Amino acid sequence: MLLCAEYVLPITSDPIEKGAVLVRDGKICDLGPAAQLRSRYEDEEVRDFAQAALMPGLINVHTHMEYSVMRGMAPDEPYATWLAAVSDIEESLTELDLYYSAIIGGLEAISSGITLLGDTSTTDAAARALHELGLRGVVYRETGAMDKHQIASAMDAAIEDIERWRSLVDGDRITIGIAPSALHECHPSIFRLISDYAGDSVPVAMHLAGSREEYDFVKSGSSAFSLAKMERHGCIEFPPWLPTGVTPVNYALNWGAFEAGNVLAIHCVHVDDDDILKLRDRDVAVAFCPRCNSQLGMGVAPIGEYLRAGLRVGLGTDSPAATDSTDMFSEMRIGLMVQRAVSTQDFLPAHTMLEMATIGGARALRLDDKLGSLEVGKLADITAVDLSGSHQTPTDNPMSAVVNTAGNSDVVMTMVGGTILYEQGKWNIDVEFAKSIAQVMKVRGKLRH
Repeated sequence: MLLCAEYVLPITSDPIEKGAVLVRDGKICDLGPAAQLRSRYEDEEVRDFAQAALMPGLINVHTHMEYSVMRGMAPDEPYATWLAAVSDIEESLTELDLYYSAIIGGLEAISSGITLLGDTSTTDAAARALHELGLRGVVYRETGAMDKHQIASAMDAAIEDIERWRSLVDGDRITIGIAPSALHECHPSIFRLISDYAGDSVPVAMHLAGSREEYDFVKSGSSAFSLAKMERHGCIEFPPWLPTGVTPVNYALNWGAFEAGNVLAIHCVHVDDDDILKLRDRDVAVAFCPRCNSQLGMGVAPIGEYLRAGLRVGLGTDSPAATDSTDMFSEMRIGLMVQRAVSTQDFLPAHTMLEMATIGGARALRLDDKLGSLEVGKLADITAVDLSGSHQTPTDNPMSAVVNTAGNSDVVMTMVGGTILYEQGKWNIDVEFAKSIAQVMKVRGKLRH
């Protein structure tokens, strides 16, 4: 199949005007000027996307697909009260509710040009949804307990689930990893156990230094994360938390959280220079979630400093219950504007945000040998973004146009492994679309009452 468009954006090399990409057997076999490839492969099926940009599928390194049904349920709340509200809502959802919620989140991702999602969950909803929708993913099974006597059983349950989830999915598309619960919900001894279990083969993700509440709680023992919250999570020790006097990054480091070979730290908003050096020295990747951080008043991650330090940084949309959508275009645009506003000496260019949403995400997940850019030999995870709108014409810089002017509605095609899952408003998937919508509406009705 020969994909043609006004622009081809390889990301790791210069844009190609009037370009084409040859896809065979699920991989990229050639790319270059369309005229040359049409002549070279005369018998190849041609799909011409006209005034569009062909680019790598967007890589969303952090989300919670099963929370898609909760969007708009806890609006205009700061992080600590939002977290409590979402926890209360989640308790009323069944596993079937969470599955259909994850399906809806996955459908939105496909139509938004996302081809890979990194998801953190305690149920198999996201893993099953990714598998059935034909998407690629890294799903982290979250585990933890405040009571140290419950840690062993929590780890056993997580490992059992990881093995079961692996049996449910296509291992070529979906990897199952592990994630410790948030620092304020987790006895620290679990970090070493997770690192030992993960080694160099199992990916690890952890929420870290995301909010001022977490920072104050870890360092000083006082914040909105109260004793009542910990009692809710089964803590029986007293006192349940003593001030550590160190930053969340230092705290996690001291308990062995960064010893595994593939660790993704989510947020990393409240850090100092020493924290950044320690993350760099241990090659910890960062998931940058600017909309969630802004929406919940969590703060602004020092992305310029991370990039200068050489950290691997990917972009994530985080929970739809916070941001209300799985929208990487809004994520890129808001992330760009916020960084420029608060870091006036680090004027972040648009192409850097697009890199974070593609090859940067692949690097953060250690998948850049297979994904994240249009290069010969890589997997054919490709999206086409229409740039023919009046707000985009004329287009002198297609990479900037994608970040500054494009949106979900401009996505005209999403391909995973050479299979087109979405094109011009139509899905090519083995999921009952209408039934999924109806189920989610039913769940929404239940939550409203």
